[in-house]
Amino acid sequence: MPYKPISELFTDYAQKKRFLWLPSGQKATYDGDGNVLNLPVGSALIKNFYYNNVQPNNTTRIIETRLMIRQNEGWIFAEYVWNEDQTEAFLTLTGSQTSVSWRDENDTIRNINYRIPSVMVDCNRCHGLLTGEVAPIGIKPQNLNSNFSYSDGSKNQLKKLIQLGYLEDNVPGDILTVVDYKETSNPLALRVRSYFDANCAHCHKDNGEADHFSLRFGFALTGEIENMGVSMPAEHTLAGYNGRIVFPNNVGQSILHYRVNTETDNFYMMPPLGRTIRHTEGVQLIEDWINSL
Repeated sequence: MPYKPISELFTDYAQKKRFLWLPSGQKATYDGDGNVLNLPVGSALIKNFYYNNVQPNNTTRIIETRLMIRQNEGWIFAEYVWNEDQTEAFLTLTGSQTSVSWRDENDTIRNINYRIPSVMVDCNRCHGLLTGEVAPIGIKPQNLNSNFSYSDGSKNQLKKLIQLGYLEDNVPGDILTVVDYKETSNPLALRVRSYFDANCAHCHKDNGEADHFSLRFGFALTGEIENMGVSMPAEHTLAGYNGRIVFPNNVGQSILHYRVNTETDNFYMMPPLGRTIRHTEGVQLIEDWINSL
């Protein structure tokens, strides 16, 4: 089954297609609005990363296919890298880089060294918990409570899973749902909260890699703006900044802004994985939000 989160993780402007596979006769179960669906043993999550309008011939190039597979002992990762002919993908455990040049939606040629993650190191950083477990990230009811254009028509993704017998019919009708942060008609505060949930919450949560920091970016928690660092003291010092994670109405004194904006300071860059270039639209959203405080 294809699926798409309402707000998506930024990965150097790569396009993504996601799929859920379940064993015959098995169902996923609901475990809370902001928790990943409880998927049965044998389930697989598949995610293709690709670019359109790749130069010089404006073709589509699939870079990698990432899998998470649930086994009896828990989730495992598999990483496949596609060949130049786009005919086959090969299993790899080590990370690598590949150059990509593409024409973006603004008709600008962009060039990057796309970073393919290491299964042995990188995958655990986002998907791992301090308890030693690993888990999926995006397949949560709060992220799927929206319509998707299937081959037989548009339907709410959760209702479609229930209809096909892939999800137990115990999902509440009042799910706390994120918004599409790209949609400017949505309230600014909900857009930035949804952006943080998609891009930051998997580490900045209890038992996540950034557990020791005070920031908590899960959508259900950011109704309290202190969890997003507003007026809160930073645990890192940065020359020229007064020590606040987010300084209301002052982008130039907000350390959070510096960290999501930098392309060269690898120590401070956030997120630390998944991007090598600035997410211009995401940074603008954060700037607008800071200036509104």
